[in-house]
Amino acid sequence: MAKKFFNLPRLVQVLLLLIPVVGWIIELIIRWSAVAEKFTALNLVAAILFTVVGWGWILNVLDIIWILAFKHLFLTKV
Repeated sequence: MAKKFFNLPRLVQVLLLLIPVVGWIIELIIRWSAVAEKFTALNLVAAILFTVVGWGWILNVLDIIWILAFKHLFLTKV
């Protein structure tokens, strides 16, 4: 699932993350699928961190900036 999301055009990725509830759900799915696809401690910590405190706008905005700059979510590599 994470690879499919990162294959989308960058504008679509940003728009999906900007929608309040949809963005949170998309990020949860992407982070946990990244853990399932490529298990690393960094992916696991990022998924747990986002699950616990990811409903805030700070991590969401950070992820949008990170996608624009580095083409992946903050602390998540696939």
